[in-house]
Amino acid sequence: MKTLENQSSPPPKVKSRRFFKKSYLKILALLLLLGGGATIWRLLTPEVAPPPEMAQGMPPTPVETVALKRGEGVRRIQLIGQIEASKSATLRTQAAGTVERVFVEVGDRVTPGMTVATLDDADQQLTLAEAQARLAQERSELASLQVGTRLEIIAQRRAELRSAQAREQEAQQNLARYEQLVAAGAISEQALLEERAELDATRAERVKVQAALAEATAGPTREEIGAQQASVTAATAAVNQAQLALTRTKVTASTTGIVRSREVSTGDLVESRDPLFTLVNSNELDVFLELPEQLSGSITPGLPVEITTRALPDWEGIATISGVIPSANAASRRQLVRVRLQNPPQKLLPKMAVAGELQLPIDPSSFVVPRDTLVRRNETWLVYTVLEGKAKEVEVKLVVDMGETMAISSNQLQVGQPVVVRGSEALMPEAPVQVVEPNTKPET
Repeated sequence: MKTLENQSSPPPKVKSRRFFKKSYLKILALLLLLGGGATIWRLLTPEVAPPPEMAQGMPPTPVETVALKRGEGVRRIQLIGQIEASKSATLRTQAAGTVERVFVEVGDRVTPGMTVATLDDADQQLTLAEAQARLAQERSELASLQVGTRLEIIAQRRAELRSAQAREQEAQQNLARYEQLVAAGAISEQALLEERAELDATRAERVKVQAALAEATAGPTREEIGAQQASVTAATAAVNQAQLALTRTKVTASTTGIVRSREVSTGDLVESRDPLFTLVNSNELDVFLELPEQLSGSITPGLPVEITTRALPDWEGIATISGVIPSANAASRRQLVRVRLQNPPQKLLPKMAVAGELQLPIDPSSFVVPRDTLVRRNETWLVYTVLEGKAKEVEVKLVVDMGETMAISSNQLQVGQPVVVRGSEALMPEAPVQVVEPNTKPET
């Protein structure tokens, strides 16, 4: 039994190897923990510049510098908005009737004078024909008056007068004979009275024919001609009115645009002034852009804006702000600006979403420097200048980020003053520096 127990227990050399392996793992875990803690400590601990005493003993750091200059850039602000039609028109009927034909559909482009629909014009055609016949009659009568009475008519009137005079003379002779017969008692008084009535009738007829002859000989008066001319004018106006009513059965476009909506179909009965189509002007569009809250009240018309849209990726429009809306948008609570687009592409339609880039000039008193010039330390922006071969730290205020360049301001900087653009990452105040030209190495 003792021999079996000795054989089952592990040899001392195996125990020492297991112990060494466990110790190694513990030491490795401890080192990883210490290394991670140090890394976290570096990330969380603010960078503190070494004291100037340490900087004195350092070798010169090679740096590149640029001269400060005043701002000559712009601040670019991204805006969003949508397109609206600057002009729209509703085409309406100018006459009542039945829609006979419709020539356009929603989305079609129309031009001024283009016929978009017609109404049944049978009644208007009949009215025009009647007015034209009346005008022809009135013109004929006016022509007769202006020419005067023809010679044959005057000769006829004279013949009628001679006939009337002959009848009158005969009636006078008969009356004289009847008076003698009544005096002799041959006939009654009643016969004499009848003969006198016949004489009066023939005399009246002679006077009438005589007056007609005098009128034919004298011709029409100016008053008669003027009255007939007025009749011709009235008849002409009636013809023009009938022609206008006939023209109004054709509905034509008064402006260029695209049909946005259609209200009628063939066979519909419409009244005068009923809407038929709605057009939007595609040659002029308004873009309404939302301003960031910090810019509300500070934007004025005339500033340039670059317009783009996802619907037309290859198109880019340059325009200027034409108006500032003096109220906020009901949905976004932001102020809107209006940009007028002249002659936009045909595929650019109202209600499309657009993006705008507003370009604002920066304060001319600020400085424009390359982005690599700035150093971020804690919450402060710094630049390094070179004075008597040493780095000098200057705190600056960031005005605007313009991409590759930055606009900054500081009362401690001056135009033309050199600032470090390469090598500033490892600098500290009062550190010795060696200014080198770009793409060159410092002397050893």
